Amino acid sequence: MKNATRVFASTFGAIMALAGIEHGIGEIFQGNVAPSGIMILSWPESEFFRSLSGEPAMTVIPNLLVTGVLAVLVSLALLLWSVLFVHRKYGGWVMITLSIAMLLVGGGIFPPILGILIGAVATRIHAPVSSSKVYRSGGFRHVLAKLWPWSYAACIIAWLCLLPGVPLLEYFFGGDNTVVILAILFFVLGTLVLTLVSGFARDTQMQVGT
Repeated sequence: MKNATRVFASTFGAIMALAGIEHGIGEIFQGNVAPSGIMILSWPESEFFRSLSGEPAMTVIPNLLVTGVLAVLVSLALLLWSVLFVHRKYGGWVMITLSIAMLLVGGGIFPPILGILIGAVATRIHAPVSSSKVYRSGGFRHVLAKLWPWSYAACIIAWLCLLPGVPLLEYFFGGDNTVVILAILFFVLGTLVLTLVSGFARDTQMQVGT
């Protein structure tokens, strides 16, 4: 089993699920009303989420209360699956399916799209590594494998900086924080890619050792 790939998919699948739950709660608070269209805001009146444009989402359900309840339930299912079952044979495909459902019932835009990509990564948990990949670029692979724990920790810190970090920054200090927000977004995406690549390298390194 590819330990680093499983940890990556489980951790960040759970983070996307928690983000979906947060979207759903905002929609529940809006009550038993019809949305103005397929595109909605989870927290349209919230000062805390103003820096995130009110948390955009989409829904195919013509009721915000029902949308929010479904978003919470689907996100909870994704959370449990990510933590407990993502390593199973079709774990990645189930994660992709739940992420698509989360996208359609108000679980946000960014979290479910990333959930789909993380699910695609999870499909590689049990994939064998070919011998040509095992013995190619050994030195660089070794460096990446050593880097994985640090990139993993940095990626978690980056996500905490994004949420709740960005809303807290805007809420307490206000002002124009566009540059800071963009820097945090690049930090998040950069560490996410690095964690994914170094995780694959670590798993390959483990197979070499085996």
